[in-house]
Amino acid sequence: MVDLNFLIPEVISTVEYQKGPYFPDRGDFSTAGSVDIKLYDQIRPFVELTAGSDSYHRAVAAGSMEFDSAHLMGAVEVLRNDGPWLSAANVQKNNVMAEYSTHQEDRTAHIVFSYYENQWDSTDQIPKRLVDAGLMDRFGFIDPTIGGASRRLSLIGNLESETWQLGGYVSNYSLNLFGNFTYFLEDPLKGDQHEQVDRRSIFGGHLQRTFALSQRMDLRIGGDFRYDDVERLDLYQTTQRTRTGVTRRDQVDWLSLGGFLELKLQPIDQLRVTLGVRSDYYDFDVDALIPANGGSGDEFIHLPSMSVSYELNDHVELYANWGQGFHSNDVRGVTISVDPVSANPSASVGLFVDQQGGEVGLRFEGWRGLVTTITYFWLESDSELLFVGDSGSTEPSDGSQRTGFELNTFWNLNQNWTVDVLASVVDSQFTGLPSSADEIPNAHGQVIGAGLTYVDEKIQASLRLRHFGDAPLVEDGSVEHDQTSLLNARIAYDFGHWLISAEFINVLDAEDDDIAYLYESALQGQAGVEDVHFHPVDPFSIRFSVRREF
Repeated sequence: MVDLNFLIPEVISTVEYQKGPYFPDRGDFSTAGSVDIKLYDQIRPFVELTAGSDSYHRAVAAGSMEFDSAHLMGAVEVLRNDGPWLSAANVQKNNVMAEYSTHQEDRTAHIVFSYYENQWDSTDQIPKRLVDAGLMDRFGFIDPTIGGASRRLSLIGNLESETWQLGGYVSNYSLNLFGNFTYFLEDPLKGDQHEQVDRRSIFGGHLQRTFALSQRMDLRIGGDFRYDDVERLDLYQTTQRTRTGVTRRDQVDWLSLGGFLELKLQPIDQLRVTLGVRSDYYDFDVDALIPANGGSGDEFIHLPSMSVSYELNDHVELYANWGQGFHSNDVRGVTISVDPVSANPSASVGLFVDQQGGEVGLRFEGWRGLVTTITYFWLESDSELLFVGDSGSTEPSDGSQRTGFELNTFWNLNQNWTVDVLASVVDSQFTGLPSSADEIPNAHGQVIGAGLTYVDEKIQASLRLRHFGDAPLVEDGSVEHDQTSLLNARIAYDFGHWLISAEFINVLDAEDDDIAYLYESALQGQAGVEDVHFHPVDPFSIRFSVRREF
């Protein structure tokens, strides 16, 4: 899971998504998806204040200055939020971001600085049996002392022209995270609370160059690297955030190097072909509290890809993509030989999980503002990462296959109204297992995101739907996570230099669940019970904002 709390939405100009193993310039985990986020170089200075239900308060200020061919943009965000939980979340988030950009002839350069800090108290998933029996509120808690604190300091630079790009980054990250998923199942006296500690510095960069070999042929060559210097990767047993024992205490050095070639061909005007290949090299060293769990190693992986598109006419294009991808496992799972809790022998896992996928689709655009893409896709993976309730972590499981359809539509009905729909229907199964036990827990069969937006000179209004269909919670499908549907709305009125808005979250006050898992837990003084543990969606709430532009 990626923490995006260091981003300030008001200064983001574009967000570009890519998914699937079809892009040779993308490496680890890009099969699931990757994103490019660009900031505004210039922004009209403003201050915005927001207040809402459950002690939600947010303040953000941003602006920019111009120096000849350069711009300096900055933003500050402060957020406080208790949430609807009976044990207040006490979120205290602070963000600072600045960007210096220059534009000279055919070159642009950006330097971005960001600092993020946050601390909070959590209400993790709770046992369904207690809520159904009326013994606990949906927003109740078992352990009121879980939560965490996080900090991230980053510096990012990028220099590019029409034919080349050069970039680099350095980041320092820290995390202390307290969790308790099984309560008193493992330790009936002190409880099962644990603390995860992460202290690391990250260094990385990329370089790529495009060569025009002919009018119908381009070659792109590039490479990237990342080095994680992990000073602490610890796991402690805790009680009310006080450490009572050590489970793991590790140091990790992890280097990844990647290189790619991408050849783009256009044999005829209507036909475009892209051929790509990527190679990744990983080198790692683990220094573990239990020496037998330490070690080092390295490994290569090579990934071909191909894309073809054909324009039937000015409005319709057919395309097909295929490629091989991968995701890496935690290197501590590669070197492990002894279970740190039981001291029994433990099986290691491979560093890379091979993946392969493809898609065939149709893209339509240019008729009355309508843009539509319909895609059939399939994806095979040699291993799934599944949630493990007794440790709050993930572990590798069997291989899987996913097949399905996706619809992506954006339609400007007229100069004021816009409709967008993103929907998918997916069949997800483990491979090599009996049909009676091949369902992937928490793999939703249907996902829909849709919105209706109205904009004129004074009014901005939107209505958005987010829907997740049923999902199995166990491999035989005997227990399911019910569907979740949320409707959100926003309306704003522009008075010139003033903008007043209201946001309505969960308009229909749906009592659905954000997440749900099936595992065993125990309350204090009681035996363990296998049960659904869920985290509810936020109830109906309102947030009002006032913005002053200068």
